Order: sequence, then structure tokens, then C-alpha cells
Amino acid sequence: MAFASTAHALDWDIEPSVGASATYTDNANQSETDPEDALILSVTPGFTLTSQGSRRVRASLHYGLSGVARFSEDNSTDLNHNLGAVGNAELIEDFLFIDGSARISQELISLFGSPADADINDSNRATVGTYSISPYIQKRFGTFANAQARYTTSGAIFENQAGADSSVNSFSAALTSGTRFDDLSWGLNYSIRKAGNRNAATAAANGDTTFEHASATAGYALTRKFRVFGTVGQDWNDYLSASDIDGSSYSVGFGWAPTRRTSVEASVGERYFGSTYSVSGSHRTRLSRWTVRYSEAVSDITQQFLDQTSRIFWICNTGIPIRETLDFTNPDSASCIGPVSSGQLAAQLNQFLGVSLNDLVALNLLNIGIANGVYIIKSFTAGVSWDLGRLGFGLSAQDTRRLYQLFGDAEDHVQGLTGSVSYRMSPQTTASSSLSLTRTSADALLAGGTAREDDLISLSLGLNHRFTDKLSGALTFRHTERDSNAANADYKENSITASANMRF
Repeated sequence: MAFASTAHALDWDIEPSVGASATYTDNANQSETDPEDALILSVTPGFTLTSQGSRRVRASLHYGLSGVARFSEDNSTDLNHNLGAVGNAELIEDFLFIDGSARISQELISLFGSPADADINDSNRATVGTYSISPYIQKRFGTFANAQARYTTSGAIFENQAGADSSVNSFSAALTSGTRFDDLSWGLNYSIRKAGNRNAATAAANGDTTFEHASATAGYALTRKFRVFGTVGQDWNDYLSASDIDGSSYSVGFGWAPTRRTSVEASVGERYFGSTYSVSGSHRTRLSRWTVRYSEAVSDITQQFLDQTSRIFWICNTGIPIRETLDFTNPDSASCIGPVSSGQLAAQLNQFLGVSLNDLVALNLLNIGIANGVYIIKSFTAGVSWDLGRLGFGLSAQDTRRLYQLFGDAEDHVQGLTGSVSYRMSPQTTASSSLSLTRTSADALLAGGTAREDDLISLSLGLNHRFTDKLSGALTFRHTERDSNAANADYKENSITASANMRF
């Protein structure tokens, strides 16, 4: 940032805030055999820091420190840190840049433990910190090609050895076609990622890993609305696995964009771990928004958290309420504010008008559960929402499978369906409800010797009121019920939460 030109004045906008909540629950342990009433009080001072006025430095940071006191048979207190930060700086104009991101959050340890957040019950939550610093250069070779080379140092730290602490170093380079090519597009790509896992307790399942990949792509626009493309590549990997870890790959696909409001892209191919598929699509009408996404990739828990940490969002008051971009370009400067990190988006769900649980499901921003080892992750999300004036409806679905390479593709599987209804009673008051159904399953090898399957139903009814531009409050009732094939894993819980948030 020190190299940013003084011609682009850089200011920082800081907005302090404080939130407070009181929750009563009749089953703080989420237990069938030992239900426990509890009153949970929390207060969260925090602040949001956003860069202003400079085209060459763009950053957003939100931090909150939650103090929690639980009054029950086993009184307890906690301090929980939450941080979400993303930033980008142009150090040398049109040539040298640097990206950065960081996140601290309380993440789900086991898919089969308590699903409650850390304020209610921290028995199945661990604080996880991730960071990434990535300098890169970009160069245009006239109208012929564009080049980029990027180095990234990153890592993850897990509380109480819930996962393997990792330090990651990676390098990537790409050469892609320039504006000289109209209908034809092409690209050459190379990447290598080396991770060192430093947690002795999980070393057997993790170990150091190396992922190296090279590919060449080509595409052709058959019409203004329809294009085809293909990719060939090679993987050279090194990680603990019971099956092949490298080999050649290919994929073919098409893209179709009949209007500015509709686009679809799909591909099919083959990699060393089997057949691969991908789909992404969106459609927007005056009253509705539709999205669908399916992808397959090789990953581990550190990379999954880092991918979430680096995602960039914008909060918009027209069209799509949450928009994700690949960089720091505002999709609509007249109606969108940001950038917003994934951590900030999840932590401040109730503070953003128009952001609902359905939006987070469709964006694949749900609890994923800490896991060890390398896995193939197959993820599907879809969402649709209708805006009918004061009345809004939403429906979203997710399906995520992780196939663990060390255990012969043993898998855990999360399927979910969420529906919501909201009604704007006045410009300051909104009533909302949501119903989610989630099925979580795992093979016997991952579930302690016996295959596990849990069904979770969660109902939420809430009322949100904005007293002033800076002060808002909410009252929320929740009912949660789990049905499991494991002994003594069923439970029912009812809770009511009153909360208030003040910005200064």
C-alpha cells in the first residue's frame, strides 16, 4: 500500500458497533438424555473498517469480540473472536498487485455433534483462523495475450487440534488470449500448491501434500449467444491416498447466454479420480431470481476454508441482493456496497436488509464440518427467490459429498432443503420465517464403525424492526429436532432470542 500514488487519496471509514442478545433454550446441550434449560447472554462490540476514495487500494475488515455468559446447571463464560477481511492494492500501476484475506470464526467440528452456534453450546465448535497474502503481476502483450503470475502464502490454525494446522505455499501462472481474438479464445495454465501439516495428532490422516497441474484450453463462439470450449491437462500430485493420485485430464463444454438475464455453462470430462461434471446457471425475471451450481474438485479442509475466506461479495438494494465477484470490481456502483467478506456476511446476516438464510444456502456458505485428509468434494447448490412487493419467498437446496482418498472413497454426505417467507409489515418492520430439512450421513469407516444417518428439522419465526438508521432489533423463535439412527442422538430444542444491534 505504501506504493499507492498520492493522486488517489486514501481514506478509511470506521464504523463502531455493539450487539447484544439474550437467549432462553430448553435444551442447551442438544441432548435426549440430559436436556438442560439455560439463559445465554452475549454482548459483541466490534467495528467495520472500509477503504474510501482510492481506486488503487480497496479493503474491508469487520471484527467482533463476543462475550458470552451461560446461566444453567453448569455456568460458563466464553470470549469468541470473529474476523472477516479482504483487501487488494495496486502497487505499480497496471503491473504489480497484492491481495490479502483473513478470517477467524467458530466452525463446526463434527457433522454429527451439536449443530448449535458457539454462543449456545461450544462443545462442537472450534475457533479456526485462516490467512492469505498473494502478490501477483499482470502484463498485456498488446492485443495478442494477457499474462499473470501469482505467488500465495497462506495457512490455517485450528483450536485444540480439531484439524491439522497448515502452512501453504503456491504459485500459478496463466497466459490467455487478448482482444485480437474475437470468436476464438485460448489459454495456458500452470499451478503448484505445497502444504505442510503441523498437527501431530492428525499426521497419519494428513501428511504433507503437493498438487501440481498444467492445462491448455480453447474455445470458439459459434454465435453471439453460444460457445463451445475444451481443456486438456495433466496432474502430478503427492498425498496419502488408497487410489491413483495423478494422471491426464480433459473436459468439453458449452456456454449459452440467450439474454443478459440468462446464462448457462456446463462441461463433462475425466480426471485421475474419475468422470467430472460442472454446471452453473442463472436466470432473472422482474419478480424472480434463479441460480444453480455444481462442481467437483480435489480439496482438503484448509483449502476449503481458504476458498471461503477469499470470496468477495457485495450487498445490493436492487436486483440480486448478494452478488459475488471474482475481484474487487463493484458490479453496480450505484446500488451495491462492499466489498464484504464471507465471514462478515455470515456474522451480520440479520443486519443486512434482503439477506436471508436461503441466500447463504445458495452461495454455499453453510457449516461444512472440520475433516482431515484429502477428499474429492462434489457440491451442488440451487436457489430461487420471488419478490412480490411486501411479500418474499425463497427456496434453496444443497448437496455436498466428500470422498476421502485415504479411505478408499468413504464419504460423508450433507443434503438440505430450505424454504423461507418474509413479509414487510412497514418500512421498518419485517416478519420472517424459515423451515430447513437436512440429512447428514457418513459411511461406517468415518462414523466410528457404524454407518450414521441424521435428519434435522429446524423452524424459525422472527420479527425484525429498525428503530433508527443505526439501531435495529429482532425477536426470534426456533424449534429444532433431530432423528438419528445412533443411540441417544435424538433431541428436541425450543429457544427464543431477543437481540439488538447499534452502529455508531
